[in-house]
Amino acid sequence: MKKFDYIIKDKVGIHARPAGILVKEARKFQSSIILGKEGKTAEATKLMAVMGLGVKCGQTVTVTIEGADEDNAYEAMKAFFEANL
Repeated sequence: MKKFDYIIKDKVGIHARPAGILVKEARKFQSSIILGKEGKTAEATKLMAVMGLGVKCGQTVTVTIEGADEDNAYEAMKAFFEANL
C-alpha cells in the first residue's frame, strides 16, 4: 500500500471538471485508489463519490493506493495532483 497527502491548490477545489479528469486517470490502473478527507472516503473511479467529498481549496486529501500496479499508479496520481489540483 502506498499513500500520500496533498493540499488542494485549485481555487475552486475538486469540482466537476477536475473530478472527471481525476476519475479518468484513476481508471487507467488496476489498483484501488481511495481519496480521503476528514474521515470520509471515496473511490477515485466514482465521479459522484469524489465530488461528494466536497474538497475545497486549502484542504488536505489523503490518497491511498493498493494493488498490482500501485507503484505506477502512485507516481501517476501524485503527478496528476501536482499538475491539476
